[in-house]
Amino acid sequence: MIQRILYVGLITGFCILGDVTAQNTSNESNPVWGNWEKWGEQNDGTYRNPIIPADYSDIDCIQVGDDYYAISSTFQFSPGMTLLHSKDLVNWEFCGNIISDLTQIGTKLNWDQMDRYARGVWAGTLRYHNGRFYLFFGTPDEGYFMTSSSKPEGPWEPLTPLLLEAGWDDCTAIWDEDGKACFVGTHFADGYKTYLFPMAKDGKSINRKSAKLIHSGNGREANKLIKVGEWYYLVFSEHKPGTGRYVMARRSKKLFGPYKEEKQLALASREAMEPNQGGIIQGKDGKWYFLTHHGTGDWSGRIVSLLPVIWIDGWPLIGKVLPQQIGTMQWEAPMPAFSSPKLTLLRSDDFDSEILGPQWQWNYLPRKDFFSLTERPGWMRLKAFRPIESNQLLKAGNTLTQRTFRKQDNEVIVKMDISQMADGQRNGICHFSSHHSALGVVKEGTQYFIEYRNNGHILKGNEISTSFVWFKTCWGMDGKSQYYYSLDGDNFIQFGEPYQMVWGNYRGDRIGIYCFNDKSESGYVDIDYLHYR
Repeated sequence: MIQRILYVGLITGFCILGDVTAQNTSNESNPVWGNWEKWGEQNDGTYRNPIIPADYSDIDCIQVGDDYYAISSTFQFSPGMTLLHSKDLVNWEFCGNIISDLTQIGTKLNWDQMDRYARGVWAGTLRYHNGRFYLFFGTPDEGYFMTSSSKPEGPWEPLTPLLLEAGWDDCTAIWDEDGKACFVGTHFADGYKTYLFPMAKDGKSINRKSAKLIHSGNGREANKLIKVGEWYYLVFSEHKPGTGRYVMARRSKKLFGPYKEEKQLALASREAMEPNQGGIIQGKDGKWYFLTHHGTGDWSGRIVSLLPVIWIDGWPLIGKVLPQQIGTMQWEAPMPAFSSPKLTLLRSDDFDSEILGPQWQWNYLPRKDFFSLTERPGWMRLKAFRPIESNQLLKAGNTLTQRTFRKQDNEVIVKMDISQMADGQRNGICHFSSHHSALGVVKEGTQYFIEYRNNGHILKGNEISTSFVWFKTCWGMDGKSQYYYSLDGDNFIQFGEPYQMVWGNYRGDRIGIYCFNDKSESGYVDIDYLHYR
């Protein structure tokens, strides 16, 4: 049982805490936010934060044997709740996506409604108990849900509702050594009151009537409940106007409390965009870490860092420990372990598989019969249909997306076969969060035209007469994208004004491939590849 393994590690951890500064001796320079030249493993025994400069928000993690697993919230994107895998807590790869059918949550997450921007699948918690993986998560409009699987890659069971009531978020769960189970959730709609619920041993129900209030106020959420030695720690984030959001903890020697002792574990570190929500976990080096997102989002979203944890007087202080015994942002630290080969997050896709790669997510649950990876082997076929609102990209179903990275010299190239487009059809590549831009082709009658879009503004370009067209977008650390197109795959023509990627709907920018038709349910486009460099 992973809880027992984890607790033994935690207890052992207390025996190696004598050197408070052991993990805080680096001479790193603190980069200006968003302008880091280095990130992740540095191949010299150290790593640099962020470890994932992309939008993996509301991260949580567990250890199972020699492996680490982490989840990230996905809002309206489908499939929901991304699952990652690592051997060293720094280098990660995709394990899959857990929620295959978002309509198990509600129909407004379907392609024919698309009415859950900024909503949908919010933060969750990942747990391992008695040979099974468990996911618990909340949606702000529908309530709490869970699912489980014997293998992290699935299949995962259909969702089980735990509490069908709006206004709740950021849940966590735990099983004690004697089999007792409890669930924690925050009622943000009622003054951010956090409750502890008795939970069934199979994790499929909670006792609403026996819920116990733990604390309330100050925007308290991001709950994680762990046991370390004889103490239960409820780790959460808190917000105070003028101060920002920072990490707190309460502790008790009893699972059901009371949780009276309280301590702030880290400063808000506003210059580092407030690292404040994640999971505390032990590395293979025996030391402790906080895998966290940076809670103040920008165009790159809420990116991920790994902060060392130092235990002082029984409290897990996060990051570089200051003389006043409180943590703050730390940009560099020794690697927790080394893995070979190094794991990476996929981005490019040649569409050679009959199954869509785990880096991809649709904007809402897709219309099943309107895409195919088998009708033309080696190509992704997107079939056009009418958007919910005419000529509105963010209301067009079956837009295929993935996260963008905040690094130097990003380039995405997509090759399309446009020969089977129908009158009124539009397709191309796009960037979007709450705003959007796109470069693509529109067919008008029998003619094809290049078309640039930027939040309702449309710039019509030259007529083209080739069957194949390549679209490219490039951006750097500032998040300013420039589009190009090519008719031969070699010579690219710049078109459209630069687009500043933005933060919106609690999400960073996404790169996407779109296809829709305002006039009829007809036409399709074939995509040979998306190469992300």
